[in-house]
Amino acid sequence: MTHDHDLVLSPTETQTRAALCPPPGRTGSDLVVETLAGLGATTVFGLPGQHALGVFDALGRSGLRYLGLRVENNAGFAADAYGRITGEAAPLLLSTGPGALTALAALQEARAAAAPVLAISSQVPTAGLGGGRHGYLHELPDQAASFRGVVKSVHTVRAQSQIPSAIAEAWRSALTAPHGPVWVEIPEDVLRAETTLPEVTGLDATPEELVPRVELTAVAADLLTRAERPAIIAGGGVVRADAAGKLRQLAERLDAPVVTTFGGKGAFPWTHPLSLGSWLEDRHTTDFLEDADVLLVVGSGLGELSSNYHTFRPRGRVVQIEADLGKLESNHPALGIHADARLALQALLETAGERTDPTAPERVRAVLDRVHARIAAQQLTLEQDVLAAVRRALPAAAPSFWDMTILTYWAWSAFDAKAPGTMHSAQGAGGLGYAFPAALGAAAADPTRPVLAVSGDGGALYSVAELATARQYDLDVTWLIVDDGGYGILRGYMTDAFGAPTATDLPGPDWVALAESFGVPGLRTSPGTLAADLGKALATPGPSVVVLPAALRMFAPTHLE
Repeated sequence: MTHDHDLVLSPTETQTRAALCPPPGRTGSDLVVETLAGLGATTVFGLPGQHALGVFDALGRSGLRYLGLRVENNAGFAADAYGRITGEAAPLLLSTGPGALTALAALQEARAAAAPVLAISSQVPTAGLGGGRHGYLHELPDQAASFRGVVKSVHTVRAQSQIPSAIAEAWRSALTAPHGPVWVEIPEDVLRAETTLPEVTGLDATPEELVPRVELTAVAADLLTRAERPAIIAGGGVVRADAAGKLRQLAERLDAPVVTTFGGKGAFPWTHPLSLGSWLEDRHTTDFLEDADVLLVVGSGLGELSSNYHTFRPRGRVVQIEADLGKLESNHPALGIHADARLALQALLETAGERTDPTAPERVRAVLDRVHARIAAQQLTLEQDVLAAVRRALPAAAPSFWDMTILTYWAWSAFDAKAPGTMHSAQGAGGLGYAFPAALGAAAADPTRPVLAVSGDGGALYSVAELATARQYDLDVTWLIVDDGGYGILRGYMTDAFGAPTATDLPGPDWVALAESFGVPGLRTSPGTLAADLGKALATPGPSVVVLPAALRMFAPTHLE
């Protein structure tokens, strides 16, 4: 006699039966989608192409959410922002050759900003791999070589059984500190062929922890405890490691003033008595940091933008905590600690003593007074008023994404990000067109908060196609376009360097009419009404465009003095 309980299978038996009897009609592309789902992915970005159609067919039969953008580079920017907001690896689906190459600039930004992006591209059929010129559509002699100097790791698949492991290995690479983009390519025939392999389950791609060496943190803690004038530079590595709280604890224990890099905006409270803000392009800040007898640099390579264009010359001892081994001591001799910022700061908190310096807040105020006096003397009230209006309109917890434009360069130094991980720009690689597609990716990552994108009219022209994406998915992004009729910052650079600008004026569209042609509300504003207009747009669900006709100027640089 058979009882009901005799028919109940254990989890192991269920998995075994499923493995022995996989569903019919599956292909190599199903292995891709199943692997992504098994790793925990929920959302993918991309653009279909002929060689990649099998992946999109499998995607359509899966439970994964797809956001399709209109240009591959913009899809890469959206994936970049999704990775920054969630801390997860963001899948980016691309097609062979032109489609893949179009995403290169976005992947460069992701690498520079340590954003975890998992790019998966099709390839020519397996027979075309190896550099032969067979005349396949989209064929490159060595597609992977185009990406090897841009991404963290490259993974080429040649058989279906390699797909799950290759993607899992790439996923682990993307999420191991320092985070970054990775590249997986799979030939079209491998993707399209039927497979008898079982459904993908039970993947483990846990990223490796980058733990500091104990003897190094012990020396660093001793140096900081005994320092007379310690100071801290907090970079993007603090934000990415979710270490802002530990940074504040250490700064307060040491009474050490803190300046944040442009990538580290929000890592330290803007109004804290020990905060120097982000005025790294000011000589007064540079002088203060040079005078520190022990300078702790956390999560920064002290590159061009973080060193006042390499004019920074520290006179004291430098302690540098950096997850990217190539950046460790790349610009200045230091006690280099190769580690994740959060783990290293925790180690310092466990070993550093407490020091008291009642003069620290006073010295910080003196520096900021000199910085503000220098700016005030330049009569740049319009620029400061516009930036202040943006800050008033933007909710404190709302993320913002900034293109390479004059208002952004002001924001790097003078904008209070309010919280870590809320202000992002393309300052890593410095390309145009980042802000709006990145904001779309952020809105997809967290639909509970409005998102602001800020572009100049030159950069906005790179991204106008994504108004269709914003409308299609009803993403809650407000796009502020500062229209000065061209590449405003380049116009200024050329005038200063050569006496007159060339090729920097751009007759543009009617931005409001253009937005409305996509079904996106548009509004033209003025400096006096910007705060109210932008605030209303941000408070209204769905996409919108706010256009500010204004010719902004930059404050005078100090690195040329």
